[in-house]
Amino acid sequence: MSATDLQILIQARYSVRLYEKDAIAAETQTALQTFLATLGVGPLGSRLRFGLLAATEQEGAALRGLGTYGFIQNPSGFIAGAVEMGEHALEDYGYGMEQAILEATRLGLGTCWLGGSFTQSSFAKKLEKRNTELIPAVTATGYPAPAARQRDLIRKRARADTRLPWDTLFFEGSFATPLARESATEYVQALEMVRLAPSASNKQPWRIVRVGEGWHFYCQRTPGYGQGSLTFTILRLADLQRLDVGIAMCHFDLTLRELGLTGIWTVADPGLRPVDERTLYLITWQPAR
Repeated sequence: MSATDLQILIQARYSVRLYEKDAIAAETQTALQTFLATLGVGPLGSRLRFGLLAATEQEGAALRGLGTYGFIQNPSGFIAGAVEMGEHALEDYGYGMEQAILEATRLGLGTCWLGGSFTQSSFAKKLEKRNTELIPAVTATGYPAPAARQRDLIRKRARADTRLPWDTLFFEGSFATPLARESATEYVQALEMVRLAPSASNKQPWRIVRVGEGWHFYCQRTPGYGQGSLTFTILRLADLQRLDVGIAMCHFDLTLRELGLTGIWTVADPGLRPVDERTLYLITWQPAR
């Protein structure tokens, strides 16, 4: 099969850390803002609000504590959003933000995920964040600087080379049996787009088990990383690994849609014996009837 337009975008997108100082063209801003307005509800039902915010010194101050922000130079703006608190708020936010990032890529913009806790930040003020909402991540955006493009593409290729192999991410019936690529049939491309999805520190915490027609998504937490770890507690970071699963869900779902395969997300825990206590069942995709 040839690559679809979406797959080309997924493989073309990389984390941009150095941007040109030019403002985003007005027509591009309008197109992106129009798209963001369509992201009102996540696939698991959480209410979402996204906006394109101009980069100012206030945003810089809000991000400096994240450590990685020091490597982000000259962004023209930020895609920021708020999600209503709920059981699957983080997965829905990750899914919605990844949709926004892929659209920004289609419009010729560079992006870079920045996870954190922005409850008291300028982002919260500009979005008029409500007490019942979270802002778990934002995305820097703008035009990639030519001088940084080759360096970032080299980094992207290096990351792609260190992606976890197929048989450690996807399983058949239980976690004891890796899913054979040839057995995945029409789902091969969607699963490969999941494998190539970005994740915090390239940890790839998602695991998917096919049982019958259902594709069950799990989060296999990295030891000492994410929720409960000292670093994340001190920096008040969101549970980034659940955001990562939302990104994986987005790649899986949108790729299948582009291939003409539709489905629904539902809670249908198959009751599998987990790999260990760090493995958390989250959600299931089933083909539509």
